Amino acid sequence: MDVTAKKPENPFQLTPVNPDHVAADVQRMGSKEAALIIDGLSDKLALDVLQRVNPAVVAGILEELDEVRKAQLFSSTPSALTQQWTLNQTYADDSIGRLMEAPSAVFRPTATVGEVTEAVRDLVKKIFVTYVFITDETNKLLGIVTFRDLLMSDDQATMAEVMFKDPFRLNAQTPLMDAMKLVLNRHYPVYPVCDDAGKLLGLVRGQAMFEEQAYEISAQAGTMVGVQKEERLLTPWPTSLKFRHPWLQLNLLTAFIAAAVVGVFQDTLDNVVILALFLPVLAGQSGNTGCQALAVTLRGMTLGELKPGSERPLVAKEALLGLLNGALVGLVAEHAFILGFIVFVAMIGSCIISGISGALIPLTLRRVGADPATASSIFLTTATDVASMGIFLTLATMWLM
Repeated sequence: MDVTAKKPENPFQLTPVNPDHVAADVQRMGSKEAALIIDGLSDKLALDVLQRVNPAVVAGILEELDEVRKAQLFSSTPSALTQQWTLNQTYADDSIGRLMEAPSAVFRPTATVGEVTEAVRDLVKKIFVTYVFITDETNKLLGIVTFRDLLMSDDQATMAEVMFKDPFRLNAQTPLMDAMKLVLNRHYPVYPVCDDAGKLLGLVRGQAMFEEQAYEISAQAGTMVGVQKEERLLTPWPTSLKFRHPWLQLNLLTAFIAAAVVGVFQDTLDNVVILALFLPVLAGQSGNTGCQALAVTLRGMTLGELKPGSERPLVAKEALLGLLNGALVGLVAEHAFILGFIVFVAMIGSCIISGISGALIPLTLRRVGADPATASSIFLTTATDVASMGIFLTLATMWLM
């Protein structure tokens, strides 16, 4: 494998077989680690590898490369490809524009079937072609032609006569999740991507969209507990420490808040020691109730089920579920009458608050412009611990002291 080691501190071992294997290794890494790999490859091999990975991954890698290395790489890359990569970097991380490939097989409506067929024969020797795109002089998309139409049409017929007019297209600024909803029932292998004026900017493959969405979904569980989505199995430990440790410090702070609530009622615990047995029970049950509400709310956001104005009904539903779940669990946990009644009421109250918190936390994070899943589990744990222990110990102080 043609590899020039420019970074001796590179901790990764690439499979020395071919660009496909290197691309598979790069695909599994975060952007910084992948950029380190690309930086150590020859220009030719780096170009081969970048053309084999998801365009969104390419955009992330290019952002991590220094300007000198990027310029060196671009100087040996076809201009159409570098222009497309540069354009992709101007779009948001979660947009369709980030996934675009350079449009290929683009012709004018006056071209004949025979001319296009000959051109495509040469084109497919270099790149993979799925559709023929028809644009005007301003590059506005007019239609597409399938290979079947090329084969079945007369050689003298023009593209304007055989093309499918006004085809479905995606907007480069459309968020990936919204685009996934639009293509749900279409299942095309390739989608043209245009701007607001209808000009053809690139194309996006259905496979690339589903790969990126699968990655986003897989990262959500880690994001809830403070694991950055950029972290992968191959991420070096110093980088993982930098990603994770700040959230653990935040978790420590919130844990002290819950502990402070218990400290306020130290006298009650000293006099009625048995109360300490119920604290983890209440925290565990209310915490699980909140996690259920959190999971359903995040799923609704991800799938686009949460429509404007549906926030209040959602919170009310989770409050009702907390009431019912808390009552049923409280009945099972009840022992001595007074203590059992305290557990019963505390379980209801804490489950209601945890259910409401599970719905409100992601809604609040989204409203302030943050990722709804970001460390949501940490905030939820604090809310449920404070509510369960606070309510339980307050009631115990009132009725048992």
